[in-house]
Amino acid sequence: MHDHPRPVRRPTGVLTLLLPVSSALALLAGCAADGPTAPPTGPPSDPAPAPADTARDELAALAAAARDRHLTARYTLSGTGGPTRDITVTSANDGSWRVDVPGGALGGTADVALVATPDGLFQCALPSAGHSGPASCVRLGDRDDAVPHRLDPRVQHPFTDWLEVLTDRRTALSVSVATAPPGVPGSCYAVESTAASLTPPLDVGIYCYQPDGTPTFVRAALGTLTLAGPPGPAPDTVPLAGPVVAGEPLGQQAEQVSPSPGTS
Repeated sequence: MHDHPRPVRRPTGVLTLLLPVSSALALLAGCAADGPTAPPTGPPSDPAPAPADTARDELAALAAAARDRHLTARYTLSGTGGPTRDITVTSANDGSWRVDVPGGALGGTADVALVATPDGLFQCALPSAGHSGPASCVRLGDRDDAVPHRLDPRVQHPFTDWLEVLTDRRTALSVSVATAPPGVPGSCYAVESTAASLTPPLDVGIYCYQPDGTPTFVRAALGTLTLAGPPGPAPDTVPLAGPVVAGEPLGQQAEQVSPSPGTS
């Protein structure tokens, strides 16, 4: 009898084990071909803080220097609808000040000086067409009081209280660098008020200063003030232009002349 050959049994168990390993290796090779996995991204960073208002800082520093600047200087005032006038500004070493304003009262016919001393704030009437007598002064209030609106020629503000406004960073102002007018030395800034107020803290306009704080140019609603020459030294104190009297100060408006009896 012939023995029938037995069927050969193939070791399928080994192949069963190897096939999954081969598939895994192929999968890993495919992943490697796709490139490295991008690292996870974190949450978006906060935006960078806005840069400091450089122009506002520069103007505040110059205005602070102007508050400490003591001098005697002459300015031309134009753009007011009348002739060009010479304004004299005196800032004394003791903190007193005086601003002489030709045509500063009675509709432009009277010359006045505003003076602040330790004794108070004064308006001095100077000899002129509207004031034929000698110089005399009327006390308006304490040294730091505001000049009443009906008496205010306004040209003293850029040299006095507006400097405090420009140095106060809490004041709602928008400041940008401006081009200096021809012949005007120093740095210039355009100033606007951002507060909705019927009485803004200062006139919007152009303000220019030299590095030492000397005001060289102002263009605002009050007119255009231009430094007319090199400033002179400051006195120790500012004297009044005349004796203090009990009369009424001179207003801005021209005096009304009453008609004579019998005229129509």
